[in-house]
Amino acid sequence: MPYVEVKLLGRLSKEQKAQIAQGITEVLHRVANKSPEHTYVVIDEVERENWAQAGVLFSDR
Repeated sequence: MPYVEVKLLGRLSKEQKAQIAQGITEVLHRVANKSPEHTYVVIDEVERENWAQAGVLFSDR
């Protein structure tokens, strides 16, 4: 049972998230022979104020 978590900075549309989930599921099926019915993809959209690089929040850039 594959479980894939994708963390992204900012927001995506529902259509973009659906394409990402479909693409990841297809790759796991094609490459690793994992069943799409048992593949889970979680997309975590992180607000810019909750993500930092080099000690600086992305909301402050």
